Amino acid sequence: MAEKRDYYEVLGVSREASQEEIKKAYRKMAFKYHPDRNPDDPEAETMFKDASEAYEVLSDPEKRQRYDHLGHAGMEGNGFHGFRSTDDIFDSFSDIFGDFFGFGGRRSGPRARAGADLRYNLTVSFREAAKGTEVDLELPKREKCDRCTGQGSEPGHSAETCKHCGGSGQVHRTQGFFRVAMPCAVCQGQGMLITNPCKKCKGLGVIQVNKHIKVRVPAGVDNGSRLRLRGEGEPGEHGGPAGDLYVVIFVEEDDTFKRQGQDLVTQVDITFVQAALGGKVEVPTLDEPISMEIPKGTQSGKVFQLSGMGLPYPGGTQRGDLLVQVQVKTPTKLSKRQEELLQEFENLEKEKAGHKVKRFFKKVMGE
Repeated sequence: MAEKRDYYEVLGVSREASQEEIKKAYRKMAFKYHPDRNPDDPEAETMFKDASEAYEVLSDPEKRQRYDHLGHAGMEGNGFHGFRSTDDIFDSFSDIFGDFFGFGGRRSGPRARAGADLRYNLTVSFREAAKGTEVDLELPKREKCDRCTGQGSEPGHSAETCKHCGGSGQVHRTQGFFRVAMPCAVCQGQGMLITNPCKKCKGLGVIQVNKHIKVRVPAGVDNGSRLRLRGEGEPGEHGGPAGDLYVVIFVEEDDTFKRQGQDLVTQVDITFVQAALGGKVEVPTLDEPISMEIPKGTQSGKVFQLSGMGLPYPGGTQRGDLLVQVQVKTPTKLSKRQEELLQEFENLEKEKAGHKVKRFFKKVMGE
């Protein structure tokens, strides 16, 4: 019997090579000596098997350590038997051949797949968004069939392995130098066939239902906020987890308040008398109206900040502020007496201004 070559020599790497270097070297050799690229070439097939055997040992830290200490003798009697055929190699290294040649190893059945995520657009009023609310949604969605528990077969029966693909869900076709994997046309790539379909779901494993879901909208949410409800999406396939439900919030505008982040902005009209003499004015809030003091000489457009009276931060205890902008309202209809008083006020203002001018000139002249 011919003596086996050193595994490092087979792959053309040093004994200090990293796992990534070993993998790269094997992929290069597997591509070069792949049976589909070298049909009817026993030497290429031997090189392909030798490289695969070397990679099987050197890619496993435990086997590599044993080989480094004992050589080929360390592989005997330790559950290592090499590969009997190229099919064994394809099955063992399906990840590598999947990357390079478009197919992998055999599967024992259909793969579990997560369900799709769902989206629901929810419109709430400004006050509901500010205070928080609970909404009962009715969603048409698919759920795992309760008769067959999502298996698709009638109770007491089970799916059978597809004989056409052997349960792998794939069949191989030779195209030129390469062998390409294609979904099995008989089982549609599932690897299993349902011969006794469930009477309730017709073998689909899922049924259409209208489900009621309670959604808690936290106080302070804004337009475009997303709420994630785990596991409320479409059911998974073949034991896979269900998807999630994303509820996207749309907030209606309010006649009283405008929003700036978590701050609220509102506008209050005051008379020019209140602006000049000061006083109190009623200000709306998210709860009951409050009284706010207007200082003397307030100008139109002045903004007053009421701390902690805005919107709450979702999930927190802090709140934004309430910004109150005052606008001096000019009366459109005046009584005769009001006109006389305003005219008298105007005359006094002019007289006051005249006195200021006279005092200025006296000061300039040194009088």
